[in-house]
Amino acid sequence: MGVVNSESDLFQMTDRRLQKLTSLPRVIVAVLFLTLTSALPQAQLTRRVPLPFERCEELIYSGEFTRGLLRGVEVAELRFTAASEQIARGTDDAIVLNLTGDVKSKGLFTRIAGFKFHHHVESKADAQPFRALHTDKIEEQGKRRRVLDAEYDHEKRQVIWRERSPNPQGGAFDFTEPIQDVLTVIYYLRTQKLEVGKSFAVPVTDAGRVFTVSVAAVEEREIDTVLGRVDAIRVEPALFGDNSAVRAKGKLSIWVTNDEHRLPVRAQLKVDLGTFDIKLKQINYTQPLRAN
Repeated sequence: MGVVNSESDLFQMTDRRLQKLTSLPRVIVAVLFLTLTSALPQAQLTRRVPLPFERCEELIYSGEFTRGLLRGVEVAELRFTAASEQIARGTDDAIVLNLTGDVKSKGLFTRIAGFKFHHHVESKADAQPFRALHTDKIEEQGKRRRVLDAEYDHEKRQVIWRERSPNPQGGAFDFTEPIQDVLTVIYYLRTQKLEVGKSFAVPVTDAGRVFTVSVAAVEEREIDTVLGRVDAIRVEPALFGDNSAVRAKGKLSIWVTNDEHRLPVRAQLKVDLGTFDIKLKQINYTQPLRAN
């Protein structure tokens, strides 16, 4: 009866609460696309070591919401895919990564907020040095649909972004290397070595903004996951604040496996509305990992 009453109370939120919910998808997506971190960059190697996600990797997550007596309610599904291709560039045959991130609402979230959301990002990135090359992004929230893209000029160190619809606009902004978008940053951070007690910063751009995400590795211990019991490192990206990726109050913790795969297996987001737990549910590979 307690759960039923809490759900009923949740549906009777004030207008102020509902206004917060309408901004929730952007907060969730910003967090979900920025859910990894690391410490010091690896040294450049003469013989490139293939990245673990080059072999057509697919990661599937579920997002659960907890507030009061309403606990563990599934509200979102997340899918990330990565595949590589070789591109001829004069004297170099560069490895380019094709990355996809897809986040959509489901279950009770739609009933609580009164709308659905769906965010889709497709990015291209150089494998070495790891940096964004192009971004296509679609944001759908209820009846609202926003289409954006970005191109990265690494010689000029400028990102050229455009909003295609509903309000065509754009601009160019300077950046520092290695620049990432909200999707490539996940994979960039998986190329790094985490070490408890150390922190670092990575430049990120999204929708005409360029900002720096500072990340700290704070704890190492064994946790239970879909992969079994694994050794993992908890990291805390500084995503919240007036000059950060998410202009709101909150705290994000992410657990990354302490092995060569550096898989993000769990994340927890705490905001005023409640707590969101994101857990890895499934991982698929369609190609063997090959050395170059």
